[in-house]
Amino acid sequence: MSTATKPNHIGRKISRIRELKDMKQEALAQALGTNQQAISVMENSETIDDEKLLEVAKALGVSAEAIKNFTEENMINYFNSFYDNSSTQGNSFNQGMYATFNPLDKIIELYERLVQVEKEKNEYLEKLLKEK
Repeated sequence: MSTATKPNHIGRKISRIRELKDMKQEALAQALGTNQQAISVMENSETIDDEKLLEVAKALGVSAEAIKNFTEENMINYFNSFYDNSSTQGNSFNQGMYATFNPLDKIIELYERLVQVEKEKNEYLEKLLKEK
């Protein structure tokens, strides 16, 4: 029986939550003060002691209960309901999320500031050369 089909495989649940958070095993290992190989072993384990589970949950930014109750179906339902609710309520989620400025103006402003900094740097270097 593969680990993907076992409903209570804690290691696989930790792995999926870590992947959903776009975290590598190395990053989780560093947060837990261990190495990547230990994380790999843990993610292949069906069970994990409660103390270690609490540490992992904290490193992942979730509760231990969230790990224990994690299912792919719950995640799909969560995201579907989130999308459905935001679109049926007059798109209230996106209200106030629109830029109040022209992004191109910001790019031009940034470019002009960079050019000014380069000019100042050149002037300073020329001054240093004249002093020698």
